[in-house]
This record gives sequence, C-alpha cells and structure tokens, in this order.
Amino acid sequence: MTLPSGAHADAPSTTSLADRLAFSLWIPAAIAGALTTAVGRLLDAEDLVRWAVMTASGGFVIYGVDRLRDLERDRHTSPDRTAFIERNQTSFRVALGLAALVLVASAVGSAPASLALCASLGAVGLLHRRLKRAPAWKSIYVSLSWTGICVGLPWLAAPDATAESAAALALVLFPTFWANLVASNLRDDEAALRPAPALRFARAALVFALAAAWLVPTDLAPLAWLPVFEFLALARFRATEHYGHLAVDGALLAGALATHLQLTLA
Repeated sequence: MTLPSGAHADAPSTTSLADRLAFSLWIPAAIAGALTTAVGRLLDAEDLVRWAVMTASGGFVIYGVDRLRDLERDRHTSPDRTAFIERNQTSFRVALGLAALVLVASAVGSAPASLALCASLGAVGLLHRRLKRAPAWKSIYVSLSWTGICVGLPWLAAPDATAESAAALALVLFPTFWANLVASNLRDDEAALRPAPALRFARAALVFALAAAWLVPTDLAPLAWLPVFEFLALARFRATEHYGHLAVDGALLAGALATHLQLTLA
C-alpha cells in the first residue's frame, strides 16, 4: 500500500519483517560481498576481506542513492518499496552515510587498477537513474556492471589469474545476472515485456550459465549453484515486489553462499 502524497518518514511505522528483509538494501550488499569473495576463492585472490567490504558497501551506496533520488518514479513501479523508504527515510540516510564511510575506508590502500575499476563501474551505477530511461538496455548494462565488479576485483588481486579465467567466469555470471534483471523488469513492468517469452529467454540463459560452469576448461563447477538457485526462483516466478527481492534476488545470495560451502567442504 502506498503512502498518501506528503507522508514522511516520521509517519507511524507498520513495517513488517518481510519489508525489512526485502527493501533495506542488505540483499544487494550481501550478494556483492559473498559473490566477490566466492570468485576470489576460485581464483586464489589476495585480500578477500577488503574486496568483500568494498563491494558490499559500494552496492549499498549505489542502490541507496538511486532509490532516494528516484522516489517519485519508483512510486509507480515499486510502491511498497517506496513506502518503506519514506517511512524509514532518516534511518535509511544514516545507514547510507555509514556505508559510504566504510566504502572510503576499505578503498584506502587499494591498488590503482582496482580503484579505477570501482570508480568506472560506480559511475555507471550513479548514472542508473538516467540510463534506465531506456529499460530495454537496463538488463544488459546492469548485468555487465555486476559481472565487471564481481569478476574484476578478485581477478586483479589474483597473481596467477589469466584472461581465459576471467572470460570463463563471465560466461557463468553474466547470463545469470541478465536472467535476474529480466525478472526484475517483469516485476516493475518498466520494459513492457511479455512475461511468458521473457521468462523462457531468462531460463534458457540460466541453462547456458549452468552448462558453462561445468564445461569451461577452468574449474568453475561450484559457481553452478548460482544459475541453479536462480532457475528455481524463476520456475515459479511471481511479479510481486517481495518475491522479486526475496526470492529472485535472494537466489543470487543463496547461490553465492552454496558456492562458499562447497569450496569449504571440498
């Protein structure tokens, strides 16, 4: 339910646990941190704690700024999330400021190449408000950005990583992110997609990502959990805000955590 025009953060809160889990930005932050370190473990990258903190706080900042700047537009496409942010705007801004401080602290002492990668992809994220006016391209450039940061940072920190290993990782992660973004577009109806064919294409992309995880020369089998969990989420897709954030986005987090578990038990 949306708030009446003019309602503010100090309105009485009826926030549920589901709202807090879905709309408080912890999911994209956790995905970024967990997936970057999972890729780092596959590549034997160094300084994994730094990359986890940097990507998690960076994801929080980018998504937080976008949601605060675009409240009016999101009121129509994501009314429940918008209402949550308006009810909790003060705490939302405080958390955003703290995440920005953590991001700066984690960036201190990082290699110039890593900082350049973060700055360039962060700029794309901050331009998301303008870029998403062409929603047909949203799933592509956002997927490229996620792939770039989750592969690029650990790859730059892995002494023995090769260009072939980066390409192999991209073959698994890009189609997985793309399928996730297609479902996101269906949820908010920004791209006016036809649900049935869009979901078929998204599921086909996940099958491709699963095959890539098993068939590429580099041993990326543990990453197969990402397309598996995402496929399960899209198999019973529902175009609701809670399902989109908790199930569709949460599937990426579940896949990253399952990858960590398999690497730990191996």
